[in-house]
Amino acid sequence: MAITRRVAVVAALATASILALSACAQSSGTATGAAESSTATAASAPLPAPFDGSPVKVALVRQSGAGDFFTSWGAGAAAQAKAANIDLQVTDARNDNAKQASDLEQAIAAKPAAIIIDHGQTDTIQPLVTKAVAAGIPVVIYDLALTDTTGVITTSQSDASMAQGVLDQLVKDVGDGAKVGYVSATGFAPLDRRAAVWNQYVKDHNLNVVFSTGKVTESTATDNIPLVDAALKQNPDVQAIFAPYDEITKGTVQAVIQNNLQSKVKVYGIDISNADLEVITAPDSPWVATSATDPAAVGAAVVRTLALSLAGQLGKTDVQFPAKTITQQFLADNNVTNVAELRVAEPSLKLDDVVVADWLPAVSE
Repeated sequence: MAITRRVAVVAALATASILALSACAQSSGTATGAAESSTATAASAPLPAPFDGSPVKVALVRQSGAGDFFTSWGAGAAAQAKAANIDLQVTDARNDNAKQASDLEQAIAAKPAAIIIDHGQTDTIQPLVTKAVAAGIPVVIYDLALTDTTGVITTSQSDASMAQGVLDQLVKDVGDGAKVGYVSATGFAPLDRRAAVWNQYVKDHNLNVVFSTGKVTESTATDNIPLVDAALKQNPDVQAIFAPYDEITKGTVQAVIQNNLQSKVKVYGIDISNADLEVITAPDSPWVATSATDPAAVGAAVVRTLALSLAGQLGKTDVQFPAKTITQQFLADNNVTNVAELRVAEPSLKLDDVVVADWLPAVSE
């Protein structure tokens, strides 16, 4: 039975890896595809200017990574753009900072109605954001840390609450003073924000951090397996691991399974997707809790933020999207196996009451 259950988790991770590779095949261009099958609640008012005429050209300059989180985010953004009469021109640098800089330069030169920037490195993007603002182009950023946000609308998941929620669960499960591991990377805005919370929890709960490792690459899940494997071989008595990005979490889970520690080591992640859910719900999976938003709902909400801003109806310069902590037990109790079922079990993930208007309801899939 133990062997059968171990195979089930490994199979789920294999499927997740295939989905991650599929996500790598994204290309630049006008956003279509998944948006075609998405629908929005009927608007109760006509589109205001500038959306009441020809489609409004908006550049989406992305720096995405492996995994279907980013694919779902893009699909949500595309669906919402279509509903708002936005012609969304998408480029994706795929972890190539130089390409993202070039993509943003080209977007500025094209003089769109606005630019959305999804992730990126501060030193690469800041000068170009300043240039775009100086050129009078509205800019909305998502999960990107800037040193100067003058004239910029910032959006993000509430990374602090995400980390707090799942770390509360970790401490509840293993207690103060537990031996823990940390798998993450630096230089990425959401991971850096989550790291600040982690450091505070380590201090407040006297957690014994026996190893810290991790990196973000084009193949994050795969590339973290040997790092965590080596750490586990040196610290097989670790009780819990915090891996605050789902691709890192999946690599961590695989390393735990390779070392036959799934009955002893609990893994805590951040983010959710169909591939993640398959891993979490597999029998004997060590991934016991995650804190997440629905990536499709977030992508849509970022586009709504921009649309409301262009219509003069936003009224703020920072928007955060609330997250929920989802436990393995909650998924089992509610028979959840995919994101669609999770939205039913936890409707707040839809964000259908966040940055909306009578003419701009949230899309739904």
